[in-house]
Amino acid sequence: MVETVLSSTAALGEGVFWHPQEKKVYWIDIYGKEIHATDPKTGSNQTFKFPEFVGTIAPIVSGGLLVALENGVVELNTETGEFSSVLELEKDKSSNRFNDGKCDPKGRFWVGSMCRHGLNPTGALYTINTDKSFVKRVENITVSNGITWSLDHKTMYYIDSPTRKVVAYSYDVETGNISNPIKVIDVPEEFGFPDGMTIDNEGMLWIALWGGNSVSQWNPNTGELIQKIMIPAPHVTSCAFGGENQRKLFITTAREGLTEEQLSEYPLSGSLFSIDLPVGGPEVFFLNKLIAPNT
Repeated sequence: MVETVLSSTAALGEGVFWHPQEKKVYWIDIYGKEIHATDPKTGSNQTFKFPEFVGTIAPIVSGGLLVALENGVVELNTETGEFSSVLELEKDKSSNRFNDGKCDPKGRFWVGSMCRHGLNPTGALYTINTDKSFVKRVENITVSNGITWSLDHKTMYYIDSPTRKVVAYSYDVETGNISNPIKVIDVPEEFGFPDGMTIDNEGMLWIALWGGNSVSQWNPNTGELIQKIMIPAPHVTSCAFGGENQRKLFITTAREGLTEEQLSEYPLSGSLFSIDLPVGGPEVFFLNKLIAPNT
């Protein structure tokens, strides 16, 4: 049921999405300082290297990617491999780095930060607008992780991993404002930590479980677990729908923190996987074209 799309030894695979025009899976290795573009049909893989950890990525309508590095955001030209600075964030917080995020239905880029060492609540969640301005939406975050939006675009779901909770915010698609946070899912300790997250076409949430060997499907209306699908890697980090009919779930994994014994038992840790599912999910949201401020 679970297929290996690309056998890899990524230290911290993350940030996966399917590019519907290019028919490629984009994903990152945070500690490897790399972005990968994998063609699941041919098995070919293009790699873009950076001088810093790569936190997350999002496709841009006009082409290329917006990339969150450790404390700043750059635009990557995927044809040339060159990148240029968009803005700097949290340069005054050397103990933080960016970790996860994606574009919302309006084309804003949401990106969160986390403490590099330990579990200190020094992170925050930001939105970056097309005029390169930014807004801090949430503070006192420990490990900013999974984020996705309801099918009617009225709710934003968000994970701060160490809390083992999914929080639902009332979401205003026009302004990006969020309010009224409500806990909708509690992930039991024995399941591991909730990491990356996406939503399917029936409004159910799919959550990667770090330390839980699985991706899991949940009903955010009841908080109930629907199913878990086991993955041949202990640390499952992110998931996203894609493929020709948007019914293939692509899944990233990590080798970070695994013992030699675990790596021997799960040699495919760090690889990119996929599962064909009876339910599909929405296409990735693209970032609207960036413009210079005041133009």
